[in-house]
Formats: sequence, C-alpha cells, structure tokens
Amino acid sequence: MSHWPIEELLPHAGEMILLDAVLEAEAERIVCRRRVSAGGLFNAVDGSLPAWVGVELMAQSIAAWAGCQAKREQRPVRLGFLLGTRHYRCDVEAFPAGSELLIEAVRNFHDEHGMAVFACRIDAPGMHAEARLTVFSPLNADTFPTTSTQGHTDV
Repeated sequence: MSHWPIEELLPHAGEMILLDAVLEAEAERIVCRRRVSAGGLFNAVDGSLPAWVGVELMAQSIAAWAGCQAKREQRPVRLGFLLGTRHYRCDVEAFPAGSELLIEAVRNFHDEHGMAVFACRIDAPGMHAEARLTVFSPLNADTFPTTSTQGHTDV
C-alpha cells in the first residue's frame, strides 16, 4: 500500500478524486481501490457507478502511478492528459453501490517526451472491464497555452 494519501498523488481535487487508495505501486504497475458508495459525483440514483466512469478510474490510476513515481524521485506531481482509449470493454452497465473495485494499470510503452500506453483493467466479483489508455504528461505543463485561439482565457 502506498504511504502517500491519494490526494497527494493526483492533480485532481475534491469530488473529482474518484479513487480511495493505492494498494500496490511498482516500477511499471499500480493497483488502486474504489469502493462504490452512493452520493458520488457520477453515481446514478440507485448509487451505482455507470460503466463509462471506468475509463476515468483507469486514467486516475495511471495518474496515481505517475504521482508515486514523482514522490519517490522527490519531484512535484505533474499534470497529465488522457489522449485516447482503445477497446474499452465492460461486462456490466454499472458498478453497483457497495462494490469494491480493483483498478490495475500496467505501463506497456513510454517515450522520453511523456507519451505512454497502459493496459488497464477493473475487477470485482462478477465484474470485469479492460482497455488500453494512451496518456501524455508534458515535461513542463507551463509551456502549454493558457488562451484559446479565440482569445478566451482558460480557467
């Protein structure tokens, strides 16, 4: 289990943090936990979490992996972007309230510019989801534009 609170590993805040904890963090792999509880930001009326939220759980697990790497190397946690999801498959329409989801991400590819591909899965009794996520974490997010081509300032 990670000795860092999940809030210190992710660039997210408040209700946008969908993970509960990091259970295992290795050089190329992470396993995180999410207990589905009613009343969350994305929960349905019955307390379940729609299956499409699984992609965000996978992406946040990758962000937590990057956060663990940064903490180990005494670097600040960097901003990252989900560029694409390939072959997302989930065998349920929603993860029921009370379910304990284990989210695993394994890095399959990376380059020196911050691009990476992870094989991800979500498992719980009677439930399984999987996908390949392509992510990008720029070496210096401050170099990215803060205004759009329309002249509007990003918030």
